[in-house]
Amino acid sequence: MSTSRSSNDPKRPADHYDSEVESGVNEPKLGFVGWLRWGWRQLTSMRTAIVLLLLLAVAAIPGSIFPQRSADPNGVVQWQNDNPDWFPIVDKLQLFGVYGSAWFSAIYLLLFVSLIGCILPRTKHHLKALRQKPPRTPARLNRLADFREERSEADPAVALDAAEKRLKRLGYRTERYGSSVSAERGYLRETGNLVFHAALVGVLICVGIGGQVKYTGQSVIVEGETFVNSLINYSSMNKGRLVGDEALTPYSMTLDSFDVSYVPFGENGAGQAGDFAANVTIREPEGDEQTGSVRVNHPLNVHGDDVYLLGNGYAPTITVRGADGDVVFKRSVPFLPSSDKNLTSTGVVKVADGLEEQLGLIGFFYPTAAELESGALTSGYPDLYNPVLTFRAYVGDLGIDDGIPRSVYELDPSGMTEIAGPDSDVTSLQLTPGETVELPGGRGSITFEDETPEGVDSAEVGLTESVKRFVSLQVHHDGTKLWVLAFAILIVGGLITALLVPRRRMWVKVTPDGEGSRIEFAGLARGEDPAIRRAVDDLAGALTSELNAK
Repeated sequence: MSTSRSSNDPKRPADHYDSEVESGVNEPKLGFVGWLRWGWRQLTSMRTAIVLLLLLAVAAIPGSIFPQRSADPNGVVQWQNDNPDWFPIVDKLQLFGVYGSAWFSAIYLLLFVSLIGCILPRTKHHLKALRQKPPRTPARLNRLADFREERSEADPAVALDAAEKRLKRLGYRTERYGSSVSAERGYLRETGNLVFHAALVGVLICVGIGGQVKYTGQSVIVEGETFVNSLINYSSMNKGRLVGDEALTPYSMTLDSFDVSYVPFGENGAGQAGDFAANVTIREPEGDEQTGSVRVNHPLNVHGDDVYLLGNGYAPTITVRGADGDVVFKRSVPFLPSSDKNLTSTGVVKVADGLEEQLGLIGFFYPTAAELESGALTSGYPDLYNPVLTFRAYVGDLGIDDGIPRSVYELDPSGMTEIAGPDSDVTSLQLTPGETVELPGGRGSITFEDETPEGVDSAEVGLTESVKRFVSLQVHHDGTKLWVLAFAILIVGGLITALLVPRRRMWVKVTPDGEGSRIEFAGLARGEDPAIRRAVDDLAGALTSELNAK
């Protein structure tokens, strides 16, 4: 805009000057330090901290959708088997290890830095404010929105003393300024806010440290067998970097029995499990013993270790004899339940020594066997009413001598010869408890042992105790869990305090009025406080009633 144009504009002063912009606007340059300072202020703002906190919550969602290697390694393997095409992509995105992934850690660290940078200056400012006196009384209280005036026959000095005492009883910090009392309260609101954020930092620190000092292991125990708490006895173990081999507390755990109840036939939900209980005996090196029970959502604590019940199933005892009748294999083999709610299960038996050729068996166990129209077997009920065990048998190289780790729950029959099963001249081997069948070609025999306890009449109890049970237990140790609990309580307490405690300032001014006093009351809320007007009225009414009663 030219000078002549500005001089003709009646809305602008006569000495206002606008020049033609020829070389552009000269903006100040921040420089490297300036940009660093700007970035720090953006990162440490409360708005950024809230956004990062919400982002962290969103980033944790995949951890509940995809199985995590640290908690469910078998689930990861199963997901890979079910989704072989998607697995490399999901694995590359670190969705099977969300809480240790690079992107989750980046959000975690940024939130940590943001909260620290936000809390420290606010704490410094809050401590300074706590040492300051309440502000002076405004000259004209009647200009405030929440104002009330009363008259009393009490002496002004007496009225002022009574007002100060009442304000102190209400939790206000007071200071006299001439003929008035200035009071304020609600600093606990900011204290609660700071406690909330500081405790949140404490939780983040505990989670970070806990990931380095905790361990989680899974193991399968069959009824009557004993588990010793050492690394070699875990089927899978995930431990922090600071966990050494000596960190595990020495003790042993024997699975005495596994109790489970099912909804009976003919009732709604027949076959559904009502309750699980793994009854165990804990033995310590000194010889002390204690018994306990591990239930679903009710872990057993053993020397700081939380023992959880993850799963259960059947473990048929299988005996394999050679052609000469010598026992070459006898073990209770855990059969893993399929998705069938009636506990149709699969298991693998590997006999590497004692026979002319290595023997591999892929078995199917049916607790209550029933035949489908196609002739295939299935289980009609999860309890043992008609237990049947079938095997597909293979001979050849099991692949356990080539140095490559092999799962005990899987058998790769490629390169082996099927001697019993759909792809051979002999049908699958079928057994019931106590029955023995011969292996084709005079290679020996297989026996499905009846585990009914001695002295128990199987004719009376049926077959409900003829097959052992197994449980899958998870042992979890986290030394920071009590700290996390303490910080979580502080978070809740700080948040409730920050939400419920109002920040207020109150003033009472007393001036002589004839033989009595004129008392002015006023209040000012710091933030949203719809009850401030009522607080002023309550103070005025209570003080006036007290003075008039004297």
